[in-house]
Amino acid sequence: QVQLVESGGRLVQAGGSLRLSCAASGRTFSILVMGWFRQSPGKEREFVAATGWSGGESRYGDSVTGRFTVYRDNVKKAVYLQMNSLEPEDTAVYYCAAGTVLFTTPDYYAYWGQGTQVTVSS
Repeated sequence: QVQLVESGGRLVQAGGSLRLSCAASGRTFSILVMGWFRQSPGKEREFVAATGWSGGESRYGDSVTGRFTVYRDNVKKAVYLQMNSLEPEDTAVYYCAAGTVLFTTPDYYAYWGQGTQVTVSS
């Protein structure tokens, strides 16, 4: 099993920045991809960003491209999401996820964190 613990979510004003962190523990050797999804009330879980554990490939959702950056620390077994130019529409619970393929669909991620709330005020 793999355990994922997110941190960093809070209230921030529109236009501001925030960095989310996710630390992995347990059978981390089974992980090849780590990423972020988000979900707001009444909406489906949305792909935000993901990065491969090796090779440097990353993917982003259309709504965050150019504003968010995902990066990893292989030594710490952690992944981060740097969010800039935040908008009220970015308000959601952000979930860290881990899997073996760099897809944008939640079904391909076997492990999930508990989520961290990000609220962007206008």
